[in-house]
Amino acid sequence: MSTQVSTVSQEQSKVDVDAHLINDDLAPAKERNWSFFSLFAMWMSDIHSIGGYTFAAGLFTLGLGAAHVFAGLSVGIVIVFFIMNLVGFAGQKTGLCYPVLARISFGTIGSNVPALTRGFVAICWYGIQTWLASRAVIVLAADIWPHITDYGRQRFLGESLLGWAAFLLMWALQLLLLRNGMETIRKFQDFAGPAVWIVMLILTIYVLKEAGWHISLSMPSKPAEWGPVHAFLAAISLTVTYFATLLLNFCDFSRFSPSRKAVWMANLWGLPVNFIAFSVVSVLVTAGSKQIYGEYIYDPVELVGKIDSPVASILGALTFTVATLGINVVANFVSPAYDLANAWPSKITFVRGGIISAVIALLITPWNLYNNPIIVNIFLAALGAVLGPLFGIIIADYYLLRKQKVQVSELFKANGMHSFKNGWNMRAVITFVVTSIPSIIVAVVPLSWCKFLSPFSWFIGAALSLVVHYYVSRNDPYVVRAVEAASKVDLDADLAAVAR
Repeated sequence: MSTQVSTVSQEQSKVDVDAHLINDDLAPAKERNWSFFSLFAMWMSDIHSIGGYTFAAGLFTLGLGAAHVFAGLSVGIVIVFFIMNLVGFAGQKTGLCYPVLARISFGTIGSNVPALTRGFVAICWYGIQTWLASRAVIVLAADIWPHITDYGRQRFLGESLLGWAAFLLMWALQLLLLRNGMETIRKFQDFAGPAVWIVMLILTIYVLKEAGWHISLSMPSKPAEWGPVHAFLAAISLTVTYFATLLLNFCDFSRFSPSRKAVWMANLWGLPVNFIAFSVVSVLVTAGSKQIYGEYIYDPVELVGKIDSPVASILGALTFTVATLGINVVANFVSPAYDLANAWPSKITFVRGGIISAVIALLITPWNLYNNPIIVNIFLAALGAVLGPLFGIIIADYYLLRKQKVQVSELFKANGMHSFKNGWNMRAVITFVVTSIPSIIVAVVPLSWCKFLSPFSWFIGAALSLVVHYYVSRNDPYVVRAVEAASKVDLDADLAAVAR
């Protein structure tokens, strides 16, 4: 028999939940202090990064001209805006983080499948992004102490001692953001996102001035391999896929939002408006680098390093270091902290989950992952391909099967409405496995038809899983019984009763 712990609010009656399924971090959010600006700043931190900078310019390699690239980006980010709201509204309404929200469809124990899958992807990229940020630290150090690169060239586990020092510095700085949990992260995002915008605007003005206020947007690209229509649709799909991770766990942030309107407005300004504006700036700067230096420079850190001004170089390197920290925290740090806490709530808190994630990211020596094409192009690509099926299952379950009717307190009971059979909803698990296979095949198999479909792997997995899960679960007695019970419960009273 599981240990029981009771939680009670001043106004509501007692609700018994199981201690091994809940802690203060996994319980429904009680403080709702992520306002419009905090969520907007979070999107700025996510988009204003080295990856976001190079993504837009990288779409030219599909064989598209500037007008079609911007059109593809615009259509893609509008799609992201609408489907991101689905996850955001679910988190805001229930106050639940991603792994607990996944209990609705996968079961109280089965939720560890989607949670740890998402968490492992995040930990790998957390380490890689931390290492990439350390490259900016080395550029910064070289501007201040020009001869520093002459030291620390001895290599250990595939990285120089100087590289290790820069990596450990960035690794430690990110751990500081854990000291007060999500509140420290919110305050950091409020600063980081706007700061990068200011420096990017300064960099844009500098590049335009140096290029004589006239640049060519005819970026180099190979002809579209399967025609312009395929290339345009691929640009749209890749834009959506770029946000695939946060399409799962945006609820980790929206759960702290005070209102549905705040989520909607923050997504509107943070995604379509901000993303398109930042993409325009990124392409202008990249195109201008050709006229100034005779070559296209897709890495902003490298571009900043070429500026003949120590102050500008130092400011730019610092900014992109902050930018990389920002996206790393948003996309790759918060998620595994919650995911690991969900695996063992009685022992692992959000802070402990973050520390465990950081230690794993250190031990995998991420530079070796990044420099291994098999790991990056096959293993991590395959893991990324399964995020679509997870999204499809969770959205189909919450919106189509349950009509947004969930009795939240039941998610923290070992024998509640969402325990299914021994904590596992095998319908959802089997659907996830089966629908992930096509996504993985088109993402990693080097056949012509797979390459044709590979830009659309997220949509393929999401659509297949949504349809399959709906049809195999629409008459599931567990689902029917849970919806009937939830329809008779006031959500606000339920949340208040289980709040810790």
